[in-house]
Amino acid sequence: MSQGNASAEDRPSVGRTLRKARLDSGLTVEEISATTRVRAPIIQAIEQDDFSRCGGDVYARGHLRALARAVGLPPDDLVARFNTERGTPPALPPAAPVFEAERIRPEPRRPNWTAAMVAAIVAVVGFVGFNALNGDERAGGTPEAAGEDTDAGAERDPDDEPGAADSAGPGASAPDEEAAGADAPGDDAADEAVAGAPADRVTVRVVASGRSWVSVRDVNGQQLFEGELEDGDSETFTDEERIDLITGNAGAIELYVNGRHIPDVGGPGEVQRLSFTKGDPEEG
Repeated sequence: MSQGNASAEDRPSVGRTLRKARLDSGLTVEEISATTRVRAPIIQAIEQDDFSRCGGDVYARGHLRALARAVGLPPDDLVARFNTERGTPPALPPAAPVFEAERIRPEPRRPNWTAAMVAAIVAVVGFVGFNALNGDERAGGTPEAAGEDTDAGAERDPDDEPGAADSAGPGASAPDEEAAGADAPGDDAADEAVAGAPADRVTVRVVASGRSWVSVRDVNGQQLFEGELEDGDSETFTDEERIDLITGNAGAIELYVNGRHIPDVGGPGEVQRLSFTKGDPEEG
């Protein structure tokens, strides 16, 4: 046996390498879990070279990349060693099909200007008709009625009556303020709707703030959604055990997991692979 093969066999496994790097960095499993959003039991299993809890090699590679960055190891080298140890070929970048689809797309999605123009025309016609109707009613008033109104106004001027100024004092604006307060919608309505997630299931809501490709699977690997979300789009997914999510542009989405907002999914253009269960996000 050659010296090169002997050194490769003596090299520690992927799990032991991650554990040693974490201990050398002075980090605990809980601290790594908070940084990478990989659950602590999965991290502990990976450090023991048990990848069965990852949900497949694709998710295992994603976890390894995140953990390697957290402890200061080269992610590509660690994934290459994982492929060698598992005897599997390197995984193709999941973001590549997204960009190919964008290049061959015959025509991008465009705003529906026809519907907007129809709505504008209807609004203009309604406005003109309303003004014409009011003009006809004013023109059709009898001179006698107009004279009666004039005489009534001459006999009594509301401004000359005592107490008129007092009646229009500061208290007159109170009903308007109460009405304005009653019409103002509650700022917490959206948060209360998100917080209404059922406690016996895992619920993940994806809200897009830009264009991002998203793939979602349940605990059995069944495809729940795969496609692009545009700015302002949102989708909600539930499962009894676990939701696995991959995004091709982490900086363009916001996540609400079990009613709680995940503050930092990732940077623009970053591919993220995430898994959530009923207990996520963990307290503390």
